[in-house]
Amino acid sequence: MSQLHHECGLAAIYHLPGEAASSLCPPQGPEQVSRLIPRILLDVQNRGQLSAGMTSYQPAREQLLDTYRGLGSVSEVFRLSHKGKAESIMDRYAGRAAIGHVRYATCGQDDLNYAQPFERHHLQKHKWFSFAFNGQLANYAELRDKLLADDEHHLSRDTDTEIIMHEISRELSGAGRPSLVDVMRNVAKRFDGAYCLVLLNALGEMVIARDPWGFRPLSYAIEGPLLAAASESVALLNLGFENDNIHSLEPGHMISVSGGRINIERFAEAPRQAHCFFEWVYFANVASSMDGRNVYLARKSLGEELAKLEDVPVDNDTIVVPVPDTSKCAADAMAYRLGVPSAEGLIRNRYSGRTFIEGTGTRANKASSKYTPLREVLEGKRVFLVEDSIVRSTTMRVLISRMRNVGRAREIHVRVACPPIIAPCFYGIDMSTVSELFAPKFMQPGQPQQETFAEMARELGADSLRYLHVDAIARALDFSVDALCRACITGRYPTAHGQQLYQVALENAAAMGKCDPTNSRAPRTYEAPAGRV
Repeated sequence: MSQLHHECGLAAIYHLPGEAASSLCPPQGPEQVSRLIPRILLDVQNRGQLSAGMTSYQPAREQLLDTYRGLGSVSEVFRLSHKGKAESIMDRYAGRAAIGHVRYATCGQDDLNYAQPFERHHLQKHKWFSFAFNGQLANYAELRDKLLADDEHHLSRDTDTEIIMHEISRELSGAGRPSLVDVMRNVAKRFDGAYCLVLLNALGEMVIARDPWGFRPLSYAIEGPLLAAASESVALLNLGFENDNIHSLEPGHMISVSGGRINIERFAEAPRQAHCFFEWVYFANVASSMDGRNVYLARKSLGEELAKLEDVPVDNDTIVVPVPDTSKCAADAMAYRLGVPSAEGLIRNRYSGRTFIEGTGTRANKASSKYTPLREVLEGKRVFLVEDSIVRSTTMRVLISRMRNVGRAREIHVRVACPPIIAPCFYGIDMSTVSELFAPKFMQPGQPQQETFAEMARELGADSLRYLHVDAIARALDFSVDALCRACITGRYPTAHGQQLYQVALENAAAMGKCDPTNSRAPRTYEAPAGRV
């Protein structure tokens, strides 16, 4: 299965040469500021658990750029539980600049070849670079086929990350030396989709860039000679940067470090912004802020929106129970508005990972072992079970069953702090097909919403089910509708190739309905030939 669909986390750190050591530097000094990369990656670990890696730059080292990657969590890859081994890694890869990455993949394929950063060696130092990427190119198939049209070209991985590497390499080819901003300007003209990237070359130059739509979050901070960037603002806050110095990189902008100077400039325009609303609903760390909106406050507002819709009677045996952990803010806010207790009737095993970013074959087993229902809390209760979203419904089915059989809840009313997910994502979240989604098969034209939700509830085994309305998302996040990507809840995509891929996904889903029912594998949308998009 192609490894095309990933949600990842980025990190970057740079200490300008010739400057006094920043107070945030490690004790070893500016030439070993790369030691901060694992600390940053730990705070974006929620975005990927399959692999981790870093590339450092050290001009006094024969290997000007050196890359270290491994499979597993940040702690596992960097051997953080073993002081001696961790120190050995940090010493070998010490540098005044570094980039880092955490990753997960659609199918959970344990293949080190897909771990990032990707490093491309070259004799000329400005063409020798390493980079890491978060997002997804909706026009991947078109770019891939254009590259492969030349018989001398070959791709060793089925991933848009390699496509980006080759597109950057193409801009760097030739006798001249283009500026970093020109490189980004030119590749941006060919990219349709989501991309945040960090790049480091053998001249010690760095690029931190965010696509012109701003799909994925990217934060940065500058204090004196020290620059840092991460997918989550909380990583920079925990590193010691002052809150007022932490900013979201504006869409279509890049930070470059060259010639001992830090520059921030625009490299691409877009007709609109398209921040992924799902970042606030699920993916981002609750302590982060993105594009001026705090994640905790956004989820709190989503819970208040749920409370406004509630019409099930409450009594002394009514409680609100969050599905930990991303639903807790919404559940607490909903409970407060309804005047009922918010109780932790489900206890999460902290070491089981996030089922949304596990391979599909393991989700049901993970969900079963991930949560323990507390009978002492649930027994005989009318429960409002609050979930941030329902994508495939695997976890929700298991939870409801266990809450009834183990927890002995009297009633279970599912409340979702998100509208129904009806369409795939082609911008970096692991849901590429219509057939894998729970909601679309229930959404019949002309059918009253109340009947649709009742049918869904019966399918899940719940007493009732309610989702937020689409309009509530922009209101809760305090954004205009035009500033958000809501494609997965509306079927309307902000880029041309995204919309075209949706049509392919609908055709695939229709074809699946005519196939042998014993063959349940839906073709991935990205498996379509480029001619179909």
